[in-house]
Amino acid sequence: MLLKKNFTRIAKTAVVLIYLVIVAGAVVRMTGSGMGCPDWPKCFGYLIPPTERSQLEWQPQKQYQKGQVIIVKESLQVATTNLTSGATYNKNNWRPYTKHGYAVFNPFHTWTEFINRLIGAIAGLATLLMALVSLTYWRENKKITLFSWLVVVGMGFQAWLGAKVVYSVLQPVKITIHMVMALVLVALVLYIISLSRQIKKSVAYNKSFYTGLWIALLLTMLQVILGTQVRQFVDDQIDIVGEIAKNLWLQKPTLQFYIHRSFSIVVLLVNLYLFYQYKKKKLGFHKINWVLFLLVAEIATGIAMYYIDFPFGSQPLHLVIASLLFGVQFYLVLEAIQAKKQTETL
Repeated sequence: MLLKKNFTRIAKTAVVLIYLVIVAGAVVRMTGSGMGCPDWPKCFGYLIPPTERSQLEWQPQKQYQKGQVIIVKESLQVATTNLTSGATYNKNNWRPYTKHGYAVFNPFHTWTEFINRLIGAIAGLATLLMALVSLTYWRENKKITLFSWLVVVGMGFQAWLGAKVVYSVLQPVKITIHMVMALVLVALVLYIISLSRQIKKSVAYNKSFYTGLWIALLLTMLQVILGTQVRQFVDDQIDIVGEIAKNLWLQKPTLQFYIHRSFSIVVLLVNLYLFYQYKKKKLGFHKINWVLFLLVAEIATGIAMYYIDFPFGSQPLHLVIASLLFGVQFYLVLEAIQAKKQTETL
């Protein structure tokens, strides 16, 4: 009974942790640490990754566990069994890692990616706890239980996507799907929270406002997808001109960049219209204030990246703000749905 009373708090903790995963992922992307752990779910074959390259180099008279990874001639080799190495390297005890050919060890990148995975694992445990506690709602509201377990499945799918991102050596399409799935998980947990606690009746239903909220949400999702593509272009430019020449990263942007930049005006105008409707008709959707604040912050970070040559932290901040914006907009949609239902039952 005590756990049931704290279900909403557990769900809120889960959504905060999912957002922390998004933050960690953004830092991984900013620092170029996506391949810091070239295997999955372990990191160079370890549960806790190495801190020095010497730990990944073959050594005589050393015990190795099956599945442990070493770097030999710039390639990853995996132990085929538990063994103690002899005086010389015996390739018969090892097999090449076949998922990809990436074999670079950078302790900073490795531990950045490892922390990202660790936060993901903690978020997964939080959603599992949420699902277990949701069983107490089975008789009174089966949706809470079903959607809670759907989140657990979604977290598993997200982990599988993470493995696919690594195996593909950070293929852009897979990174985009990985990001979109994170937002889907945020939306699912927010929906569960709305089911477990009655949304306040202080909001009023308005058809045009309701439709506008859905449009604004879809526009934000589209902007996030476009943004991940622009980010991939920037990553490609970094590979070409280097990390120091930030002024050259967007020297010759693609069409997607101009669409993404111009589309932000449309997003802003739609949300300004919603804000006007909210004020004029006193609809009670106070979180629209947060939407405008986040939009201004999002546009500001975008301007900073383009005109001030990517100040430190602007890239992950841009992504995190977009994710928060999506979450607030989705909860506004949930409030509008609840208001609509209440109107229909009158």
